[in-house]
Amino acid sequence: MVSVPERTKILVIGGGPAGSYAASALAREGIEVTLLEQAHFPRYHIGESMIPSCRPFLKFIDVEEKVKNRGFVVKKGAALKLNQFKREGYTDFISHNPDNAAWNVVRSEFDEVLLRHAAASGANVIEGIRVESLDFAPPPDDITEATAVLPVAAQWIRSVDGSRGRIAFDWLIDASGRNGILSTRYLKNRTFNSALRNTAHWGYWTGTRKYAPGTKRENAPWFEALTDQSGWAWFIPLHNGTTSVGVVVAEDVTREAKAKMRVVRPEIDIASMQREFYASQLERAPGLKELLVGANLKDNGRDTVRTAGDYSYSASVYAGVNWRLVGDAGAFIDPFFSSGIHLALTGGLSAAGTIASVMRGRCTSHQAMKFHDTKIATSYTRFLLVVLATYKQIRSQDSPVLSSVDEDNFDRAIEFLRPVIQGAEADHRLNQDDLNSAMDFCETAFAPMADSFQDADAPLMRVHDMSAQLKHANVEPHDARGAYHTFAANASERSANTEDVQAHIAALRLHAQKAVFAMYSSDGYDQYFASEVLEGFYLKMERGSLCMMQAAADL
Repeated sequence: MVSVPERTKILVIGGGPAGSYAASALAREGIEVTLLEQAHFPRYHIGESMIPSCRPFLKFIDVEEKVKNRGFVVKKGAALKLNQFKREGYTDFISHNPDNAAWNVVRSEFDEVLLRHAAASGANVIEGIRVESLDFAPPPDDITEATAVLPVAAQWIRSVDGSRGRIAFDWLIDASGRNGILSTRYLKNRTFNSALRNTAHWGYWTGTRKYAPGTKRENAPWFEALTDQSGWAWFIPLHNGTTSVGVVVAEDVTREAKAKMRVVRPEIDIASMQREFYASQLERAPGLKELLVGANLKDNGRDTVRTAGDYSYSASVYAGVNWRLVGDAGAFIDPFFSSGIHLALTGGLSAAGTIASVMRGRCTSHQAMKFHDTKIATSYTRFLLVVLATYKQIRSQDSPVLSSVDEDNFDRAIEFLRPVIQGAEADHRLNQDDLNSAMDFCETAFAPMADSFQDADAPLMRVHDMSAQLKHANVEPHDARGAYHTFAANASERSANTEDVQAHIAALRLHAQKAVFAMYSSDGYDQYFASEVLEGFYLKMERGSLCMMQAAADL
């Protein structure tokens, strides 16, 4: 058994993608970091589909080749069917760049690659250690209430023999997953999005068919809206000969259906109920059912059909004077666009870069806090609003939310949303016309009635309608600090004067465009992540000198 040190410069709680990535990045900078993981890897985890933006992250810490050589299924794109009345859309990852493919991964293998790489990079990785609680010191007088905690040590227990200990640290990165020890137990700053309260149910199949055989889209993953408008289904081929097949269903629909099953058959056991509910939901995905003809659900006993609460949530703040929240410990978004690993790596890199910056004297702790907090909030919000727009279409399948009435497909929608679907901060080098079109499309998705207003009050009504739409969709103010947050800002309190409102809309649009444009273009910086200026800084992506840099005044 590896001994846990009594002190470390940086403590990372959790060895998933976010924690492993942060540990790798810091260790490669020559900074002492200890990672405590309660499980022994490999361990099972859901979330098998990736998007292309993960590749620059992996390349930066020199782990991309290890992932590539693992033999995972190459993901060149994805098919998305948002209702049964129109042909599915397809997002082509490689049409603009042949090296832009992602992977469908077996997470037990992928996560272990990252964790072992963190150890190889110099991090002190210790498995089988669960952090039970945190010790705190009085916070400095100059930090705000939202971040007024100063963790200084962790109390831990070893799973093998129950031995306990304490490890002190200067910095804490909480990558403890959905349990989120710092956010849920101490900060109590997690908010759930009630519009995305769903349950996920999934299993693994053998002998499935391939999507679009004989075409360049062959074997792409398939995502389909359920015909009863209660959710969606996934079909993700894996390299181990199985296919991950799941459904995400509104929580109230799940609860009602299972209650009825219990009334009719009070003797039914939980495992049987899960399998029957799962099968009934797959019947509502006819396109996916075609891919399952002749296939068999792999029998894993009690785990044949797995289930989990699929609740989207965010935190009011993601950084403090000496701590960072990363990955699911900070926020989780519905997985329709496979954003989980992207957001985990984003948080891991941001945490490493901002901490290294303070340690190197390149910025103040307050500046680093603001950068990380804004980075996580912005990345989360970009996916949140696209997911909400997609759910609006899924739950109103006979309405033209993401398509025009006369369109028989969602190709236009998929193309508009391509940069977000393929990874919000990836450099797709869109031009300004593309950006303007994307902005128009996103606005219309949230305010479809706006275009029908013809009178002089139209701009005012448009702002009010946008605010109401976002409020109805439960986009809370702390969720909306990202790309499009200003659309909903104090709209009901704005002046009724048409000219003032028009000026306000122009300002909102400009602000949103600046935030969105940064995630598409290089802005003169060649390296990934450095393309986005937040709080006056960008991240210098150079091994040995990873840090925040102050942006030029004209950027």
